[in-house]
Amino acid sequence: MSKNKLFRRDVVKKLMTVRGDALCISGLGSPTWDLAAVDHRPENFYIWGGMGGAAPTGLGLALAQPDRAVWVLTGDGEQLMGVGSFSTIALQQPKNLAILVLDNEHYGETGMQAAPTGRGTDLAAMAAGAGIRNSMTVGDEAGLDELLALLKQGRFPLVAVIKIDITTGETVMPPRDGKFVKNTFRSAVLGPDKALYPR
Repeated sequence: MSKNKLFRRDVVKKLMTVRGDALCISGLGSPTWDLAAVDHRPENFYIWGGMGGAAPTGLGLALAQPDRAVWVLTGDGEQLMGVGSFSTIALQQPKNLAILVLDNEHYGETGMQAAPTGRGTDLAAMAAGAGIRNSMTVGDEAGLDELLALLKQGRFPLVAVIKIDITTGETVMPPRDGKFVKNTFRSAVLGPDKALYPR
């Protein structure tokens, strides 16, 4: 493991210890595998495509379900693609939304090319500049403990960029059928009586 960086699967395990009943959106690729490996449940919405769509999807869900905490677990490359969503999140100021960016400073899904976040681009500063006051970069266990405290307190909206090692854990694939994922998640959120299933 690289010096001063956290191991991604351990980070996700620790985050999930304070998740409670939060709904979770995962960005494509490794964050989805991490979530499926550590805390697979019907309240997870796995994004298999639409790079850049995790944070906007999380915002829409947070606005539609204001009484539920909503977490977005995504990667640095995916969030860079959707960085404009920080402005919309800042304008809406949802009191139930956390964006958790696993930043290994590489484009993991396309061959591990070096990403801008390892060469000066600061996603937490971009979020803060957009108007999300609770924005932070986590680089060690002490910072991770601080983040856990903020998540437990519900200090939202929150953007946390967590610097992780490039090492990945075992690939755990959740269901890839879009209709199944949608319907399972919808049923978990709304209850089976209100969930609409295609005939």
